[in-house]
Amino acid sequence: MMSSASFARLSAIIVKELWAVFRDPRARITLIAPPLLQLVLFGFAATLEVRNFDVGVLDRDSGIWSHEIVSRVAGSPNVGRMVPLASPDDMREAINNQQVIAVLSFDSRFSAAIEGGQIGEVQIVLDGRRSNASQIVSSYLQQIIGQVAAEARPAATPGQSTTRTVVTNWFNPALIYLWFVMPALLVTLGATGTLSITAQSVARERELGTFDQLMVSPLRVHEILIGKMAPPLLIGFFNATLYVILIPTVFGVPLTGSVASFYFSLFFYVVSLIGVGMLVSTLSQTQQQAFLGMFLVTVPLILLSGFATPVDNMPGWLQVIAFANPCRHFLVVSEGVFLKDMPAAVILANTWPLAAIASVTLTVSAILFRARME
Repeated sequence: MMSSASFARLSAIIVKELWAVFRDPRARITLIAPPLLQLVLFGFAATLEVRNFDVGVLDRDSGIWSHEIVSRVAGSPNVGRMVPLASPDDMREAINNQQVIAVLSFDSRFSAAIEGGQIGEVQIVLDGRRSNASQIVSSYLQQIIGQVAAEARPAATPGQSTTRTVVTNWFNPALIYLWFVMPALLVTLGATGTLSITAQSVARERELGTFDQLMVSPLRVHEILIGKMAPPLLIGFFNATLYVILIPTVFGVPLTGSVASFYFSLFFYVVSLIGVGMLVSTLSQTQQQAFLGMFLVTVPLILLSGFATPVDNMPGWLQVIAFANPCRHFLVVSEGVFLKDMPAAVILANTWPLAAIASVTLTVSAILFRARME
């Protein structure tokens, strides 16, 4: 059991670290305001959805079916303007000047071919410079054209088999992008905030000249480390709680899983991030070095988390490195708790790696910190 003297020392270092973080009014604002601002900005700006895009139309048919397709595309909520084009040269110029991202081109016999039971071809010309957006726009346009084609030829020709595909999207039926991005933002923004606070802790002591006071104080190494863990742990839980409240209420993302299981995993996630941050802070001599080191660590953590690209798409050796990334494991928990009521066994399977990462990083930090004190 903890002795009264040890408890007193631990309480004193925790209070001291909290005062070091909260005594500056500007620091108090930056600990809360930026995460909320980033949540709002990223929630509405960082999206892979393509909206309000302009489509060019080169209609050399002017028939009923080309008009039907153009009308359907123009009526889509994702389309901004329909730009009529008179010639292939106009089409080339419109795409070269980025006036449109795609062009629908109909030949002169498009409607006649459909009326005669033949296949009518629609050419979709896309701006390859915007590859991701072009792929999404192509999918939109092909879906609309496919609907018109099904109405134009409702019955199959004799001897031709018919198939009907029913697509069901589990956990996100309408494929709402915010449902995917908001749980991931909780993970990435939480990592940025926790690392930024932790990375400055030991470096700040060295730069302010108070590290020598710690060396001659009666505090044990583990007590100093626990004291320095308290502010980022409390702030991390506070910001995560704000996200848990705002994401369902403001952005409409459902919270279907166990909140208790989420916080259980969150504790080990924040502690693992604190271990990484303490490692950076212990190796840094100044706050500027710690700040740069924090960014050096944060970018790979986010890129290897699976937020932007699936981890399964990465090379095998990079997947092994990503396994040591706490963001990767907690991203699975966050998305699972919000969207699909993830079972406790699956949450535990993604939580024990966080505990392992925290154990390793905190142990190495303690060894380095002890070496620096000696």
